[in-house]
Amino acid sequence: MIRRFYKDVNLAEVAGGWQVMLDGRGVKTVGGAAQLAPTRALGEALAAEWARQGDKIDPASLPLRDMADYAIDIVAANPASVARGLIAYAETDTLCYRADPDEPLHARQQEVWEPLLAAFEAAHRITLTRVSGVLHRPQPPETLAALEAKLLSLDPFALAGVEAMTKLAASLVTALAAFDAVHEDEPLALWQAVCLEEEWQADLWGRDWEAEERRRVREADFLRACAFARLARK
Repeated sequence: MIRRFYKDVNLAEVAGGWQVMLDGRGVKTVGGAAQLAPTRALGEALAAEWARQGDKIDPASLPLRDMADYAIDIVAANPASVARGLIAYAETDTLCYRADPDEPLHARQQEVWEPLLAAFEAAHRITLTRVSGVLHRPQPPETLAALEAKLLSLDPFALAGVEAMTKLAASLVTALAAFDAVHEDEPLALWQAVCLEEEWQADLWGRDWEAEERRRVREADFLRACAFARLARK
């Protein structure tokens, strides 16, 4: 932690976006670029993080600041590379891989996952391959191309948020569905759905408090990344 070095926190509209001002000085990224949010809503969220700091600044309590830095310094420099990395998750998306049909878990996966997957396919006009068991089956090339085009249509901030969600959920479908959600409670419901197997195992074998705490942290990270991406949407 470092001692707080500013008194006033303000948000200014500048050329290219919105910038948090600390005692009149614009916040910059780790890479030295001006940290410009694409929307006022995201700018206000970034300003709120700085305003909440006490006498000492806790870097861990500035996660949106870190995501903004990543979006500007890393994602904006090469969005195609980020998109290609996420397509690898589409190849093995959690929602596409089911237990063997004769296992009880399979029926539960069909009940919870299939409506989500079908709705996603309809929304994006694609077809995803379902797999029972652990053997890999490739997704259709035209599906992967459509998903990559969707990712490349996102601005660096939204893409950074979707990337974070995808890695946490091991599911690009879940991340994009959460980003496009109409109702505010949908991202949480999607996160809970993607955790179905963990819940199944916990109910079957008992709950471990350390595993539960890790999942709680991942859930908070997922919802924060989702909020970041959605706040950045113009």
